[in-house]
Amino acid sequence: MRAENLETRVMKRIVRKRCDVFLRADFSDLGGYDQVGRALRQLVKKGKLLKIGQGLYTRAVESPFDGAPAPIKGLYSLAAEALDRLGVESAPIEQAYNAGKTNQAPTGRVIGVRKRVRRKIGYKGIFMSFERA
Repeated sequence: MRAENLETRVMKRIVRKRCDVFLRADFSDLGGYDQVGRALRQLVKKGKLLKIGQGLYTRAVESPFDGAPAPIKGLYSLAAEALDRLGVESAPIEQAYNAGKTNQAPTGRVIGVRKRVRRKIGYKGIFMSFERA
């Protein structure tokens, strides 16, 4: 019987998890920092994962338009889940607009946060921006 390689073990853990955003730290018990990084890069290269930020990955599916890997959810929901996983409290800006407290229409690429966020979250040159709320 052949032993499983790290890439296979990482993929099995991804399949078992219910969330759609994964941190590099989720796999730290499987191997060293560099080994896990190489396994995640290989999965990105194969189109099974997408890198959406530093140490942030999401599941990928084949796009029906061009066959390229695409995330399974929208960027807004992925960014909100990533912030939640990182421990950053977010506040939806849409609620203030719908309540009539502001007349600035939300664009869908802005997330209100309670503290400073320096990470870039996005893919293919499209990134979310963060605003203090």
